[in-house]
Amino acid sequence: MPDGAAGPPRRVAIVGSGGAGKSTLARELGERLGLPVIHLDKEHWLPGWVEPPADEWAARVEALTAGDRWVIDGNYGGTMEARFEAADTIVFLDFSRWLCTFRVIRRATLHRRRPRPDMAPGCDERLDPDFIRWVWTYPDRSRPPVLAALERYREGRRIAVLRNTREVRAWVGTLTPRPPLLAS
Repeated sequence: MPDGAAGPPRRVAIVGSGGAGKSTLARELGERLGLPVIHLDKEHWLPGWVEPPADEWAARVEALTAGDRWVIDGNYGGTMEARFEAADTIVFLDFSRWLCTFRVIRRATLHRRRPRPDMAPGCDERLDPDFIRWVWTYPDRSRPPVLAALERYREGRRIAVLRNTREVRAWVGTLTPRPPLLAS
């Protein structure tokens, strides 16, 4: 069980549907708490949307979560439990399918034919019907296993299930920002 759940967050895992705002929240928490940010999409994909072999990906996630301080965002169900095990704080963005689908479509339009800042090079944004379908069915297919995992990892960890942007803002507001750097 990770230590530090009583102090400020040091290892934060963020999960949720595509379009829920995982990467945006990760960047905000990284800045607010002074933690390095790891975007799993950037770590996972090889140029041209090629997936690494499963054993290599699992080893990569193990190496990424071995650090003492991080904010890591992304789903990747095959490695979710390893991230939850290493985290002292777990955030589940449990947003509506309508909002997430809208955001994914908007994101694809805004970043069309180029990678997003939180995506691996050579993985240009596109409107992928299979991904849209995954986002739409997330509440029915992916949400129940996430909720079950949250129950398994509840002890000794901060768990935040946030259902809308207002709840995200309120929760972030409860976190103590890192102290400002002293001028030399």
